[in-house]
Amino acid sequence: MAHLLIVDDEPSICWGLQRLAQQMGHTATTAASAEQALPLARQHRPDAVVMDVRLPGMDGLTALKMLHAELGPMPVIVITAFGDLAVAVEAVRSGAFDYLTKPFELKAAERALHRALESAQRPAKADAPPAAGATAEDQIVGRSPIMQELFKRIALVAPTEACVHLHGQSGTGKELVARALHRYSRRKDRPFVAVNLAALSPTLIESELFGHTEGAFTGADRPRKGLLEAADGGTLFLDEVADIPQAVQTKLLRALEYGEVLPVGADRPRRVDFRLITATNRDLRRRMAEGKFRHDLYYRICTFDIEIPPLAQRRDDIPELVEHFVNLLSAKHGLPRPAVAPETMQELLRRPWHGNVRELRNTMEHALVLARGNIILPEHLPPPASPSPPELSQEDSLQMLLRQWAETELGRTPETANVYEKFLQLVEPPLLEAALKQAQGQYAAAARRLGLHRITLRKKLQQYGISKSGNTSAE
Repeated sequence: MAHLLIVDDEPSICWGLQRLAQQMGHTATTAASAEQALPLARQHRPDAVVMDVRLPGMDGLTALKMLHAELGPMPVIVITAFGDLAVAVEAVRSGAFDYLTKPFELKAAERALHRALESAQRPAKADAPPAAGATAEDQIVGRSPIMQELFKRIALVAPTEACVHLHGQSGTGKELVARALHRYSRRKDRPFVAVNLAALSPTLIESELFGHTEGAFTGADRPRKGLLEAADGGTLFLDEVADIPQAVQTKLLRALEYGEVLPVGADRPRRVDFRLITATNRDLRRRMAEGKFRHDLYYRICTFDIEIPPLAQRRDDIPELVEHFVNLLSAKHGLPRPAVAPETMQELLRRPWHGNVRELRNTMEHALVLARGNIILPEHLPPPASPSPPELSQEDSLQMLLRQWAETELGRTPETANVYEKFLQLVEPPLLEAALKQAQGQYAAAARRLGLHRITLRKKLQQYGISKSGNTSAE
């Protein structure tokens, strides 16, 4: 049986909360002001306090700080006026365990009291020293057999100069593995340059990677060193390598084969020496089969392959990962290191973790913010993430868009309209333009690539007003 102190200048609230405490099997004392409440708390230290912020005389937040200063840590549930967000935020900063906004239901108060009393009976491990190295951002955590195999492969290849390709689902920690490979390599004292190719503009990716000279293109008002040169002597990590344009693939292959880069606009290559690590969550072999990734580059970058397992395949590591993130994030946010309730850990072990370790980290950060140094309970966890939809290939995406166009067009045009002819006028010109441009204006070569007779191609180009350069004539 616990003892509660209820402080509010509204008699009805004091009466209702006192009856609730008695129904829960506890005792409760009430006070109408902070000045009355403090002597009562000194006489009989409460296990939890429920206190209104706006009180006659001393306000509730000042009383809260005095209670903590005189009697030590105890859970205080603050009552705030409806919509008074600024006061609620200040209450949390002052050390309130939880807060209720008026008007509140007794069920909500009961849940808050239950959490507060449970916290008082099961204090957080705030003073326990963190494990050595546990706050390192780049630490890879795991003791499961599948992770031991991963560690073995990292240890084997790290001291070599072999190109390493990492593949695994999004959120599994590919960059952490790349950093570990660099950290245990002979290049550890040289730069580690990480590049997410999917985040670079397709029109500027060549300039970003290889650099450019002054005046190489509009806006290039000064020369710039590329990321490959920035990694000289160290390690270059290219994430989402499946997204690299084919024209840039050729230049990257040359840089790997000959150890030199040619900046955009330059007439002489520059020597570079870097170790390449690549990563993707897509199937590079499929990209090769589709003609979107060069075979020679694939075999050059995939000298040594490391697969990073999803979190669903290493559930035994979840408790250790949770402890790691609690240590790391509580230090980051300046919060006491809380305990994790057993029922919370059971919930974490049950979840599917579609977002892998990244989702677990975000979940623990969300829970830490809500728990505010107290025990992390299941209600502090955000909802599980939904599975990501499967990534569509370019052909599948095109078919989907054309199907949507056809359904819309057939639904809004009269039955006499020639939708097929309109469809051809939509899809044929860009195909013909691209073929003619790639063939450098040679009708015969473009026709062979398209599988058309050159006379047929010429007629279609005239029909659509496409010039020999592959551009549509202005009407």
